[in-house]
Amino acid sequence: MARPLTPSSALLALFVLAGCRAGGSLQAPPMTPDLLDLATRYTAAWCSQDADRVASFFAADGSLAVNDAAPAVGRQAIAEVAQGFMTAFPDMVISMDSLHVEGDATEYHWTLTGTNTGPGGTGRAVRISGFEAWTLGPDGRIARSLGHFDEAEYRRQLAHGADAP
Repeated sequence: MARPLTPSSALLALFVLAGCRAGGSLQAPPMTPDLLDLATRYTAAWCSQDADRVASFFAADGSLAVNDAAPAVGRQAIAEVAQGFMTAFPDMVISMDSLHVEGDATEYHWTLTGTNTGPGGTGRAVRISGFEAWTLGPDGRIARSLGHFDEAEYRRQLAHGADAP
């Protein structure tokens, strides 16, 4: 069973400096501080508006699939997926809500907040939570990430805003 961790002052400072924040409890097994560090830096990369920085967390032949879409394979393809979100939400902030580890399985839970003001955007605020199921490679990079979020709720918020009923 994973045990809750409280982020150290240094990690909390990293979130503040990156414009991101820690949300819920952070969990890990008898622990790899390296994994918590990876997740913290990954969160900051998403907040950086630098898609190549996000892609650098993946193995050279790593993959990222979002919901039921075909996976983006390789760092360039992963950077293109990240850039799509960054372009749609120029003010995007990703918060790490929790990190769950059980055996070799790692789940990185997040919340995206931002305003859809990119080209063709709706101008609506969005706040959507989801998670990525990670498979890590021997080099400590993400070999495979399966991302999940409520796409119907996301589309509703794009049309009406996060605070609309």
